[in-house]
Amino acid sequence: MKKQFIVLMLAAGSFMTVSCEKTTTEETTTTVTDQNSANGSAAAPAANDPATNPNVAGQEAVNPNGPKPVMTFKESEHDFGNIKDNQKVQHTFSFTNTGQAPLIIESATATCGCTVPEWPKEPIAPGASGNIKVEFDPAGKSGQQSKQITITANTDPQINQVTIKTNIVGTVPQAGASGPVRL
Repeated sequence: MKKQFIVLMLAAGSFMTVSCEKTTTEETTTTVTDQNSANGSAAAPAANDPATNPNVAGQEAVNPNGPKPVMTFKESEHDFGNIKDNQKVQHTFSFTNTGQAPLIIESATATCGCTVPEWPKEPIAPGASGNIKVEFDPAGKSGQQSKQITITANTDPQINQVTIKTNIVGTVPQAGASGPVRL
């Protein structure tokens, strides 16, 4: 009796699973058919069409032989010299698009959170210039520091880097009422 009950339960479970799969397939088919009838065409939209699929890059980004923008910096490194540990500093790196296509900066990131870059969000035309402003906060740091800012853009190569350097000098804490000082 137990064997018949188990076999019956397995059969019912299999039937329900198959039934659910068909329902999902029918809903998917209905959705695609509804989209096609709304567009007035019987064919499904192309999967690699940038107009219908936002996850596909446009033709200009796909063409590897097309003209590329080139990011040319006036300087790729800046040394702030000696600064105090409570003195925020900033520097602006100037660059020119010396390539043949508009330059689009996707991101600019630093090696730590103490360095914050700001970059232009709009495309830079060929021959035009732009700026990347970098702010450095030395709080909690001391001694020689070197931070790289990595710029990702539609250039070839895709990664460009600039560097800031500084030597952080501050007052050496003294032992006092608060207790001993660790360095």
